[in-house]
Formats: sequence, structure tokens, C-alpha cells
Amino acid sequence: MFDGIARRIIDPGLNRAGLWLAARGASADAVTLVGLALGLASAGMIALGWPGWAALMPLLVSRVADGLDGAVARATAKTDFGGYLDIACDFLFYGAVPLAFVLRDPANGAAGAFLLTSFYVNGSSFLGYAILAEKRGMQTSGRGEKSLYFTAGLLEGTETIAFFAVLCVFPAAFAPLAWIFGVLCFVTALSRVLLARRVFKG
Repeated sequence: MFDGIARRIIDPGLNRAGLWLAARGASADAVTLVGLALGLASAGMIALGWPGWAALMPLLVSRVADGLDGAVARATAKTDFGGYLDIACDFLFYGAVPLAFVLRDPANGAAGAFLLTSFYVNGSSFLGYAILAEKRGMQTSGRGEKSLYFTAGLLEGTETIAFFAVLCVFPAAFAPLAWIFGVLCFVTALSRVLLARRVFKG
């Protein structure tokens, strides 16, 4: 819901940083993988029961890297593989954090499974829409320059990162927050399915 606003705020700074990194030989794919490594490190800290602030720092830096890889690509050369790698790494990160809270406390198992199911459904609705949009030659830049067609939704990347940050600070609240966020993910997926029905049915 807030990704478009967030992109307009952070993109100028990311683009400057991307130019700086590109001028020093950094590749977009390398930045993507660094971001994934930091995100997985954060998930590992959560699973091991480290203090929330310790896991929060690499989590936030990983998401900066997730935005920075696109800026580096724009400063050098965008590739289809780069976009593919980016979305694959994003999905791994999004799945790793709920899993980490389940590993941290098995009592979170039901809530964690529900949350991961909602992520799975929401992700499939997003990717399916993107495939059909590409087939029809649709384009959008509302969420910045992307390799895939990004549809708006109630919950997007900005909301998910904020949710993960809250979980890091209040890990004991994982279960109730996961149930609530999961329901909202299902609502997001349903709204995207209804949008796809209206746009693609003809």
C-alpha cells in the first residue's frame, strides 16, 4: 500500500548510492546476494534467540541492499536474470523470517504455518498477475523500475518489512501478529485475484 510513496522518498538516495557502487565495479547481482545473506543472518539470529535489536540491524540493511541492487542495475545494465534473482531472493527472505520464529519457539508453529501459507498464496497471486501483464505488454512504474509488473495491494514490501521489524522488537507477540498479518495477506491476494478477473477475463 505504501510502496509507491516509499519509493519516491528513497529512490533518489538509492540511485546516487547505486552510481557510486557501480563506478567501483559492484554488480547488481552481487548486491542482491549480499542482501540475501544479511536477511538470512537476521533470520538465524532470530531462530537462535538473540536480542531483537541484534537481528533487526542486518534485517534492515538487507532491505536497503534489496533496493540498492536495482539502482546499481540502472547505473550499469539491467538484465532479466537480475530481476529473476532479485525476486527469488526476496521470497526466500520472506519465508525465512517466519520460519525463524517457529524454530525459536515451536509454540509459534500454527501461527507460523498460517503466515507462510498466506505468503505463498499472496506471492502466487502477485507472480501470476505479473506473467499475464507481461503477456499483454502492460507496464507500470508506480513502484519504481522493475523487471516484473508490480500490482498495488493492501500489504506490500514496505508493510512486510515494518511487520518483521515489529516482530524483532516484540518476539513474544509473534503468534497474534502473525494471525492478523496472515489474514491481511489473504485479503491482499483476494483483491488481486478480483483485479485480475476484471482486467484479464476478456
